[in-house]
Amino acid sequence: MKRREFLRGAAAGVLGGLGMTLAACASPPAAPPTGGGATAPAGGAQAEPTAPQAQAPAQGSSLPAVEWRMGTSWPIALDTIYGGATVIAERVGELSGGMFKITTFPAGELFPGLEVVQNVQQGTVESGHTALYYYVGLNPAWAFGTSLPFGLTAQQQNAWLYHGGGNEALNKLANGFGVTVFPAGNTGSQMGGWWRKEIKTLADVQGIKLRIPGLGAQVWQRLGVVTQTLPGGEIFQALSTGAVDAAEWVGPYDDQKLGLPDAANFYYTPGWWEPGPSLHAVVNNDAWSKLPVEYQRYFAVAAWESNMNMLAKYDALNQDALNQILSGGKIQLKVYPDEILTAAQKAAFELYDESAASSPEFKEIFEPWKQFREKIYKWHQTNEFPFASFVYNNPT
Repeated sequence: MKRREFLRGAAAGVLGGLGMTLAACASPPAAPPTGGGATAPAGGAQAEPTAPQAQAPAQGSSLPAVEWRMGTSWPIALDTIYGGATVIAERVGELSGGMFKITTFPAGELFPGLEVVQNVQQGTVESGHTALYYYVGLNPAWAFGTSLPFGLTAQQQNAWLYHGGGNEALNKLANGFGVTVFPAGNTGSQMGGWWRKEIKTLADVQGIKLRIPGLGAQVWQRLGVVTQTLPGGEIFQALSTGAVDAAEWVGPYDDQKLGLPDAANFYYTPGWWEPGPSLHAVVNNDAWSKLPVEYQRYFAVAAWESNMNMLAKYDALNQDALNQILSGGKIQLKVYPDEILTAAQKAAFELYDESAASSPEFKEIFEPWKQFREKIYKWHQTNEFPFASFVYNNPT
């Protein structure tokens, strides 16, 4: 059997448990559900989410040829994170038999990498791939789509998105911008960035110029840091020339590709502001409503695959890259002092309380998100933490 025929015919069975509601997205309502929007049964129990069915077109189907463009926030050289877009494009093409074509574009080719949501909203392109926390200036609630400092790990983030109301909450926000969002990647827990000097105390960060986006930037500002948001392709030049004193991106695999080990000597962990950051595919609601439902299903399946694939790939690649980075002896791997972590955590939750008081959209998402965080932290502390603590502290 040819690979394309297998993919198209088997997608419904293999991906039947994705946990994303799709049919309701054909014509996005006020809050288009993309991650489990089934009506709860009597008694308040949570209904099992309806999965997309990516079935091949019937013989003789007259599904139209559709071409979309997908602008991204990523340089093409970063194959793993840019791959979040290309996986979607490739899979949609395969499932549709080449009838639904998506062409991806790196940051800067069509528009700046930090303006994806705005350009999808305006219809410049039909779709995009980005990190939603780049848009906290439009609404602070966008931060939940990527990661909050001291928030959820990648595993916990996916649990919140697919089964904790996260997708529904984000798409209620997104609908106000005329777009729908689909989880389509996760980098896993990120590193704490590259610094040109060693950081030993909270006093050492005063006045430091740091490249960092999202609410993490606002937390650092409360600790005395001056922050900038730069797209990935501009980080090396800024750090190597001293335009910034420190910069964070993702982790060893991407950081090495960007050349960051040649720009600074101190590599810090953990990236407490991004413990499990999601990336998203963003689609224009008008363009989405014109798609045949089969194409909508293909897109949703492809986004889910992209989400799972990216996290697995980063986890498989990062340690080898870190070994290479450290092998020369020049780079020093450092852990943030507890003084900084404690101050940052305190500042983060003060920021959340203030954001909830000033932004109704932030408050609406924050309260149930915080409850979910407390619940899943307790569960992982009960079971996963004891196992991880033992095996990491008792290597064989």
